[in-house]
Amino acid sequence: MSRCATVSRSLDEPVAGTAARATTWLLLEQPGPWGAKALTSSHLDPAVGRALEASAEGTGVRVALIRHPGRHADPGTPAIRRVYAAHTVPGHTWLHSATTRDPRCLLGLDFAALGAGDPRSFGAALGGLPHNGDPLALVCTNGKRDRCCALLGRPLATELVASGVRGVWEVTHLGGHRFSPTVLVLPYGYSYGRAETHTVKEALHGAREGRVAVEGCRGCSAWERPGQAAELAVRTAADEYRAGVLSVLRTDGSAPRWEVTVGHADGRRWRVTVAQTASLPPRPESCGAAVLGAPARMDVVALRGLRPTALAS
Repeated sequence: MSRCATVSRSLDEPVAGTAARATTWLLLEQPGPWGAKALTSSHLDPAVGRALEASAEGTGVRVALIRHPGRHADPGTPAIRRVYAAHTVPGHTWLHSATTRDPRCLLGLDFAALGAGDPRSFGAALGGLPHNGDPLALVCTNGKRDRCCALLGRPLATELVASGVRGVWEVTHLGGHRFSPTVLVLPYGYSYGRAETHTVKEALHGAREGRVAVEGCRGCSAWERPGQAAELAVRTAADEYRAGVLSVLRTDGSAPRWEVTVGHADGRRWRVTVAQTASLPPRPESCGAAVLGAPARMDVVALRGLRPTALAS
């Protein structure tokens, strides 16, 4: 049986505009095996997992579990767990880290404030501080959600660590199984599909220098899917790869067509027309799908710079 990632790659399905949406990522270290819904099907107390899911609902915060790459036999409850929170809205990006002995401490977080970009409760509840280490590369490896994530993601994570890359973690879910291996790079929140060792290294090198690598980029998690595609198109058209200087200012319209206004920190503006179309022929959207699907794709069909007099239109 063909794997969903193999079929997607063979059909050259575009990856732009497919990143999982989150203004803020909250990541909790949890070693051992993960189930399909890892927050409630791992060795994390399922009551805590359910409470985290409920607290994050509708706030823009996405909660995921992370673990060090390698063997996943559970060594027992870790005495100290690493916790990260990352806000990905350009111009307001931050990455904070903390450690905790008790995951229940996370229930003291102000999730609405975290989603809006306020890290103060992360410091108050967990003693969190700004992360001064290397950027993070989170590789989706949860085979219980989709076998492609395990078969393709785990070797990538292992190879990155073996080649000396720091900041690599396995993560429970980034969406888009058919684009495996999928990787999220923090602090800037750009996701990558069909990732290879060299593309992840380039993305991390760029993040250290405040740049965004666009090869294999699915988009920035801060934006909805049309905005993700529009921002990446502007980056290429304007030859602008600095992080934090482009923002999605507004999105007009609804499926299947949007007009997205992308702004630069220097005042330039672009209007980008994004059309949603179906990916054909039908293909498995995940390895566990019972029927073939035609997943939506975001196609940039027009891009133009706006004159200053057109900015208010």
